[in-house]
Amino acid sequence: MTVAAPEQPAFLRIQNLSKRFDSVLAVDGVSVDIGKGEIFALLGSSGCGKSTLLRMLAGFEKPSSGQILLGGQDISGLAPFERPINMMFQSYALFPHLSVWDNIAFGLRRMGMDKETMAQRVGAMLDLVQLQKFAARKPHQLSGGQQQRVALARSLARNPQLLLLDEPLGALDKKLRQQTQFELVNIIESIGVTCVMVTHDQEEAMTMASRIAVMSQGRILQLGSPTEIYEAPNCRFVADFIGNINLFEGQLRSADAGQSTLSTPQGDFSLGHGSSSQVGTGTGTGMALAVRPEKIQINKQAPAADSPSSANVVKGVVIEIAYMGSYSTYVVKLADNSVIKVTQANSLRNHDGDIVWGDAVFCAWDSQAGVLLTS
Repeated sequence: MTVAAPEQPAFLRIQNLSKRFDSVLAVDGVSVDIGKGEIFALLGSSGCGKSTLLRMLAGFEKPSSGQILLGGQDISGLAPFERPINMMFQSYALFPHLSVWDNIAFGLRRMGMDKETMAQRVGAMLDLVQLQKFAARKPHQLSGGQQQRVALARSLARNPQLLLLDEPLGALDKKLRQQTQFELVNIIESIGVTCVMVTHDQEEAMTMASRIAVMSQGRILQLGSPTEIYEAPNCRFVADFIGNINLFEGQLRSADAGQSTLSTPQGDFSLGHGSSSQVGTGTGTGMALAVRPEKIQINKQAPAADSPSSANVVKGVVIEIAYMGSYSTYVVKLADNSVIKVTQANSLRNHDGDIVWGDAVFCAWDSQAGVLLTS
């Protein structure tokens, strides 16, 4: 299915694109439209086909079938150097013997740009990535974040119509990666270039991209905004891959437009909103209720009868507690020996928590918190 970028004409159109390596179908009939100026993420685990798809866009791999249209032009058969595309690799691939200035200028020299124009262009790129003071340094004299910005400046210097990022922040440590995510988005948006990035890091995709395609086994399972992917996963794989999830397997007992009931070994649970996954299914259908850990409240006392969270309540015993700084995770074993996770924000500085290992607790969530899944 082709999904157009919201409120934008398709600038990059991928149509039924497939790639086969001998007997292995690495990319399986992918179709998607990407709007001009959009930052689009291909997200998935290793071997899902996302990097192969990116390499086909760059021209490094030839599609087995399908088309790639950029600005209305079919570029499927063009060599990499013939495409108005630049790619930034995870390793950055900077020339160690060249200065920052010469690394950025390298592609401009190859295209025969005159010295004056080239100097202006390199200067503009150095300004963009705020590395004017480091123009004469070699890559090994820079931090990881600075090297990443040099690689980005070199990729943008030739004014590509499409920028491809392969695990752009994978070489950075966690703290620097989080800081650089916003810097990278600001730079890309200031240029206005269309960007397709590949990552296995869900936080990176959700922070940087306007839309995400979650891939598995060469196919796109779900495409949408970060909020849609997280709050309304369309299958068990997406629900489990993006963040943490609790799945309660059961049978659909009743369903209408505004209210559904799922019977599970842990009890009957109420869902107070419609779900696209239940369309066309009848009662008795096997389904799962997916509830994020942060949407569950945990207390030693049962919720009040008039509380919204009293719609769904399970009782269990705390078997693990993990303090993560800004939040704590509680692992709770229920009466049927199944286990769920609950996260709770640590909003008070000197609060050790009233709940400890071995406590009997009530875990509750309101009817709007979960999503019904069939597959």
